[in-house]
Amino acid sequence: MTLIRHIVVTADPLEPQRGTLTCGPRTFPCVLGRSGVALDKREGDGATPLGLFPLRRVVYRLDRLTPPQTSLPIAAIAREDGWCDAPGDARYNQPVTLPYGASAESMWREDTLYDLVVVIGHNDSPVAHSEGSAIFMHVAPADGGPTAGCVALARSDLLWVLREVAPDAVIEIRKS
Repeated sequence: MTLIRHIVVTADPLEPQRGTLTCGPRTFPCVLGRSGVALDKREGDGATPLGLFPLRRVVYRLDRLTPPQTSLPIAAIAREDGWCDAPGDARYNQPVTLPYGASAESMWREDTLYDLVVVIGHNDSPVAHSEGSAIFMHVAPADGGPTAGCVALARSDLLWVLREVAPDAVIEIRKS
């Protein structure tokens, strides 16, 4: 079996908080940021960044999900795992341990959004302060609402994508 190296997310021109994700022969509906997509991503703008990005790793809630099948690096989320979203902090757009001295979101959420997360390599090599943090591919909100800038899929669709992607896979996020 040949693993897929290129995923394409295309924003819907009529409803920019929605789009499609194409992975090999399959296309899935997906949810994007509340501000649609943007080339000039800024912290807190609610936009999903346009561009071509590597898939870094997968993290998941071990108490809610068995380890997903994937060729990407994988780890379980711990209760104290967080992600720094404070633009002026030295650990901006990086994982941190909570509690943390600057603003950081918890990866251990009560809802199901972060039960399964793919870290997208946006603004991480090198990190540019204020150009966006915590851009993930994760489980879609139950209400179908937009994300804060991530790409979200139904859990079953995300599990399928993870089984099919190569360890060096990239995600291309584009306008239609």
